[in-house]
Amino acid sequence: MASFDFDTTWHIEAPIGEVFDALTDSLHWPDWWPGLVDVQPLVAGNKYGIGRTQRFVWKSRLGYRLRFDIRITRVCEPCLIEGMASGDVAGVGSWQLHEEKSGTRVRYIWRVRTVRPWMGLLARVARPLVVWNHQAMMREGHAGLVRHLARFPPHPDGEGGSLPSREGW
Repeated sequence: MASFDFDTTWHIEAPIGEVFDALTDSLHWPDWWPGLVDVQPLVAGNKYGIGRTQRFVWKSRLGYRLRFDIRITRVCEPCLIEGMASGDVAGVGSWQLHEEKSGTRVRYIWRVRTVRPWMGLLARVARPLVVWNHQAMMREGHAGLVRHLARFPPHPDGEGGSLPSREGW
């Protein structure tokens, strides 16, 4: 099995609350994140989101698909969402949000290992391609989220935009 430690930072010109809401609304990520084929709810979780479990299906730029479940383990609104992955990859993902003068800095840490033998082989033979693929998909996610949030302009009084409320955890 191969291990990967990815650390991605995005800057989003939107209030932290709006970014947090969009990230917690992962059932709708396929609307704006290219490469994300499907998200299915499995377990609802509590009122804070802890325990919520969803199945993600990604199609990589290299042509393979990844299927894994994410179970939310920690939430600190509006600064942190952390979850455990199991399936084709296993490990931990963490969204860390920080408010800045011009918007929100988003840091995503993804520490996973491959589970399927063919993935471990691919990673050993073509690790730079796997890393390139992850980085490309994260760039597309950043661009998609920026476009998604731009659909909800700020209120004239300077308050945040009118994102639809998240459907709850």
